[in-house]
Amino acid sequence: MSEQDRARQLRRRHMHERQAVIFGVLLAALALAGLGAAAMFTGSLNLPVFARDFQAVATPTAAQDPYPCPPAGALPVAYDQITVKVFNATNRVGLAGATGAALSERRFVVAATENAAASYDGTARIIFGVGGVAQAYTLAAHIDGAVLVLDPRPDASLDLALGAEFAELKPIDTVGLDPAVPLVAPPGCTPFDEVVAPAVPAATETPAAG
Repeated sequence: MSEQDRARQLRRRHMHERQAVIFGVLLAALALAGLGAAAMFTGSLNLPVFARDFQAVATPTAAQDPYPCPPAGALPVAYDQITVKVFNATNRVGLAGATGAALSERRFVVAATENAAASYDGTARIIFGVGGVAQAYTLAAHIDGAVLVLDPRPDASLDLALGAEFAELKPIDTVGLDPAVPLVAPPGCTPFDEVVAPAVPAATETPAAG
């Protein structure tokens, strides 16, 4: 073999070796990038530089804002005198409809069953106005863990938002309401007059929804 052929073989071998090294480096970089992406996707790797862009939006939870105690001497309201809209605040199909049907069997007036605009992590939220405090407590007796939420509505209607922890209504024989016994103020509620007194004049000036 001539010196020229030998030199040509050496150059070819060096070229193949360089190609092998380059491909090896590229494959290793791709493998590391893939492992890093998988770690970030599963939460095993948390880089502060990406934290601002990938923060999850928190859903409302069972935090309890100030809410009024039942008015002194207030009695449970007859179920057929309570109007309630039932909202499904979960991804469980048919939850509002099934719960609305169960409430109807108990003679509550179910005005609508719909999907809620936002999800809820707790059990249930009962939303009511100053005219529906006794109604809200009456409904709450049927749902363990329900959170009471006061809003400015002028009438006595209720909204019931069912959350991820809701399973079903309490058995009717465990509700424990006596039509002749005043509603009991739960721990943590604020005396009725302290919560609603500032809102009562404004509420009375607003015509009731027809």
